[in-house]
Amino acid sequence: MPTSISVLGAGSWGTALALLAARNGCKTLLWGHKQQHIAHLRETRENQRYLPGFTFPGNLRVTDDLEEAVTTSTLLLITVPSHAFKKTLIKIKPFLQKNPQIAWATKGFDGESGLLLSDVASTVLGKNVKTAVLAGPTFAKEVAADYPTAITIASTTEALVFQLSNALHNQRFRTYSSTDIIGVQVGGAGKNILAIAAGIADGLGFGANTRAALITRGLTEITRLGVKLGGQPDTFMGLTGLGDLVLTCTDDQSRNRRFGLALGEGRNRQQAIALIDQEIEGICAAREAYGLSHKHQVEMPITEQVYHVLFDGLDPKQAVNNLLARDQRPEVSPRL
Repeated sequence: MPTSISVLGAGSWGTALALLAARNGCKTLLWGHKQQHIAHLRETRENQRYLPGFTFPGNLRVTDDLEEAVTTSTLLLITVPSHAFKKTLIKIKPFLQKNPQIAWATKGFDGESGLLLSDVASTVLGKNVKTAVLAGPTFAKEVAADYPTAITIASTTEALVFQLSNALHNQRFRTYSSTDIIGVQVGGAGKNILAIAAGIADGLGFGANTRAALITRGLTEITRLGVKLGGQPDTFMGLTGLGDLVLTCTDDQSRNRRFGLALGEGRNRQQAIALIDQEIEGICAAREAYGLSHKHQVEMPITEQVYHVLFDGLDPKQAVNNLLARDQRPEVSPRL
């Protein structure tokens, strides 16, 4: 068991993982950048804004001092939104101790470059820093409530996977290992786009048939992109592909699905964002995946229509018609 872990990002997911590590016996430090929010966490011993109802254990501390968070432990777990990921790495770099171990549970692409977050980490911190990514079908509230859950930890550094597994694994939270960092990240980012699509379809009043088709064909196009970028096909049939996709497309705990529902029910993009009032990773992911699909000549029709709805003002009903009007083709082909 690692003696300590610092979780950077005091939203719902960061809080849930901090609770998990603390309950497992780790000395845990949860960092957030908003002074007032952290002061409230310290006073109430609960994240009433993002994850209400779960009291912090005594070994879970909170801070808004980034230097303290980074220097307290050599094991850092980043949970900030994808648009803040690069900025966070730049800020922590001066404080990193010798041989730091950095993992993230952030899902998405870099909003400026379209790069995978692992590539961003290598660019900012250097290729010798040990890194890992956590992904899989997980809702923060259910992790905090100690419901049975399984995730994947992907890294080429076996010792780091071992450290993270020891910090997080218990009888209710099962960790699996993988070396496919690319595939795990593409699956984690792509599922948010498809959750928006599924939400739109349900908001338009379509049924289970439509949702099942979107999930199945959506998995195909995420796999296409992931394999093109260097991921392994089998990864997308696991927790960070199919598992995460089913979760976010079918349950209204998903912000991305609820956002899509709002669009399908007739709200515009800004109205839907205001309604959710939390980070919606699928918006940025749709833009970046659309760009990557054109750059690498990967066919991603559902992603393409979601992009046009979000950024070109395409009517969601027309987006569905566009998908249905595509030429017929075999379900299974060498192109996936």
